[in-house]
Amino acid sequence: MPESTYPRKPLHAGGEPVPALALGSWNTWDRMTPEEAVAVIRRAVDLDAGFFDVAYYNMGPHAENSKTDILFGQALRASGVDRADVVLCGKLWLWDWPNQGFRAQLLESLERAGLDRFDTLVVGDYLHAPDMPRLVSDVNALIADGLVGSWGINNWRIEQTRDAIAEAERRGLAGPVFAQLKYGIARRSMAEGDAYGPLFAEGALTLQASDVFEGGILATGRMPDRKIGADVGGIREQIAAIYPDVERIAREFGVTPAALGIAFCLTNPATANVLFGASRLEQLEQNHAALALARDRGDEVRAALAGCWVDREVRSDGVW
Repeated sequence: MPESTYPRKPLHAGGEPVPALALGSWNTWDRMTPEEAVAVIRRAVDLDAGFFDVAYYNMGPHAENSKTDILFGQALRASGVDRADVVLCGKLWLWDWPNQGFRAQLLESLERAGLDRFDTLVVGDYLHAPDMPRLVSDVNALIADGLVGSWGINNWRIEQTRDAIAEAERRGLAGPVFAQLKYGIARRSMAEGDAYGPLFAEGALTLQASDVFEGGILATGRMPDRKIGADVGGIREQIAAIYPDVERIAREFGVTPAALGIAFCLTNPATANVLFGASRLEQLEQNHAALALARDRGDEVRAALAGCWVDREVRSDGVW
């Protein structure tokens, strides 16, 4: 295992600690050459950032016919890294579930990426509240068959998250152990508010921060041409308006705005790791500086960014 510059945390009590930096797959591996992808994977492992989100974007709003997961699998095999040195996280979609069942989705995702199992997975968001007893049963069947080790949820409403935890406890099954939530310098209400906050505080869940750059806006100051995540609360213009402050504060700490954003997320004790996209080796190297910053000056980072919280009035329970 590579030497870490930041203490690893487990995704759940009793679990193996995971890298603090996690690389996402949406609009990522398909923006690199095969050689660049291999270099990023190898360097990620060297930097203790070998946690990879591997999603097949094939339905609902993500019916994109993307090959990013196939390309990642090819690069992972070509990299020659030890499977024991990486954590692989899959994703299940609820847009057409249960018509398109979890087992079929997972087996297709594993086949496309050339993998035999995921260490963990995320069950995606939904349009209508899912049948929770069936959902918990279906995920646990995958765990029982050794296809995945644990699971978490993605931007669920707090009501359904609590239902999933309670259903699993009632039946002695594995419940969600982490929540992948939109979280960062500008968006804090859901992860730090009175809905999810208590679950994090009591150790029922850990936090995986996602969309921390607001689709790249808080990393570059520019609105990207590609599709980006939902603008919950309709506050994207206000978020874009704080970029000059973020850029100035990052300069004062001697890091990039992206590294500052990651460091901010790590100042939250609930955060197990931070998910971000890196399509260039330079971005990965620069983002790695977040670990030392969060470790050595975390309180200063949070204090400096206190005025950049934009979504104070957005609901914290995930309803939007």
